[in-house]
Amino acid sequence: MPPFDKHLFICCNTRELGHPRGSCNPDGSDALQKAFKKAIAERGLKRVRANKSGCLDQCEKGPSVVVYPDNVWYGKVTEADVNEIIEEHIIGGRPVTRLLMPE
Repeated sequence: MPPFDKHLFICCNTRELGHPRGSCNPDGSDALQKAFKKAIAERGLKRVRANKSGCLDQCEKGPSVVVYPDNVWYGKVTEADVNEIIEEHIIGGRPVTRLLMPE
């Protein structure tokens, strides 16, 4: 199989409720990663992969998603943002500026 064109890493790190750094996956359901996988499959994007990631060390800005090879980091991502990221960035090549993680 050829390498992927885009590879998304979705932080699925879980911490206890109320942790001072926050948690990208507070209920442990991996719902955000599953939503990305579903959106990719629905569009038949065979050369795009959405993987669970451990802590990306951006907890205060999470839930965090990083897209490689673009090196684009998204913060505060919700399931409601998934289709926009897929359509605009993954398919259209335009990162979703409102979700870009601050430096």
